[in-house]
Amino acid sequence: MLKVENLQSGYHGVVILHGVTLEIGKDEVVSVIGRNGVGKSTFIKTVMGLVPAMQGTIQFEGKEIVQAKAHERARMGIGYVPQGHGVFPFLSVEENLKMGGMIAPGTAAEANIEQAYHFFPKLKDRRKQLAGTMSGGEQAMLSIGRVLAGNPSLLLLDEPSEGVQPNIVELMGDIINQINAEMGLTVLMVEQHMGLMQQISQRAYVMNKGVITCGLSRDELMDNTLIQQHLSI
Repeated sequence: MLKVENLQSGYHGVVILHGVTLEIGKDEVVSVIGRNGVGKSTFIKTVMGLVPAMQGTIQFEGKEIVQAKAHERARMGIGYVPQGHGVFPFLSVEENLKMGGMIAPGTAAEANIEQAYHFFPKLKDRRKQLAGTMSGGEQAMLSIGRVLAGNPSLLLLDEPSEGVQPNIVELMGDIINQINAEMGLTVLMVEQHMGLMQQISQRAYVMNKGVITCGLSRDELMDNTLIQQHLSI
């Protein structure tokens, strides 16, 4: 589904990623973990096309996309949920979902919005509510639902637990697992929340100072001492 090789990127000539290489298979749920400031968000933004690559390749479903713009990658089937959720605060829940559905043609968009309501029934109950008046957890759910309305095949999640209370984080993890099981949606998440990472990840990569230092199996992910070592400051 996604193959990244020797990826280098950064901001204003300052290199943040120093040759990242990883692969994710279809239907997998994979996390990239590490301390604050090691390049996780820069990595996921580079995969989405929001930060240009300086070097390396990104293949999505076998196609080289490193030169494609972010909106072109979205049309190919890459959905992105930004850190902080990024909802449109002055639009209603329903209008936010319609914005996400604009990437899909005609009646397919309506079906995709209903699919978002299937996974997040609270959004249907709140469909006329302004997104900016919702709690952090509700906005997190809306941000994922909005991406689902575009019917992606790869879901990129950038710190989805940020600003979300613990019980909602667990509920969100349950829903992500349900989406993966029912839709076969591949998920790549960057996250520091140990509970969410352990709840949904089938395996993980550890990033430090802009490089992947090792991969972790599902069993290794459940070793709290090992994970804390990778996440410690």
